[in-house]
Amino acid sequence: MEPEKQLKLMKEKAEAVQAVVTEIKGLDEAFQYTINLTKDQGGKAIAAPGLDENDRAKMEAVCQQNELVLLTKSLRDHILGLHTGFTIADWGIAETGTLVLDSTSEDIRVATMLAETHVAVLPASKIKPDSMSLTNELNAVLKRDAPIYYAFITGASRTADIERVLAVGVHGPKELHILIMEENNA
Repeated sequence: MEPEKQLKLMKEKAEAVQAVVTEIKGLDEAFQYTINLTKDQGGKAIAAPGLDENDRAKMEAVCQQNELVLLTKSLRDHILGLHTGFTIADWGIAETGTLVLDSTSEDIRVATMLAETHVAVLPASKIKPDSMSLTNELNAVLKRDAPIYYAFITGASRTADIERVLAVGVHGPKELHILIMEENNA
């Protein structure tokens, strides 16, 4: 499938499960989007585990300018104060609008499951047409000699288990924002 068609399908399928999808040019734009969203929603803290040292420093500077707290590790100690979780997805699956994220780190799991809002950056070059297109990548992951945990995230948390009434945010974030980053910045 052509990259443009994969991108269009990824957006359509993710939006069909109530994800907010936005195209961005780079991580600086992703940081500003996340900060603006957090402030607009009245949040005070952003959990962003897994960033490299340079990106963490950039985000921390922007958070400080906006009077927000940036949390990057030991997130279990801050569970009640998490508003926004910020992550970078490993892959996207266009046919279902799904994010695939290495969640082996407990901090990544906390950020993606216990924050009220999850913002995930997905490099456009990492979008696959379907789950079968991830076979080689997942086989390589499975050959590692270490415990692993990959999460497949499709839309915000929702359930209809309670009297068949749809409830959002019961088992995870109430909102999922997918920021698709242009391939030349991935």
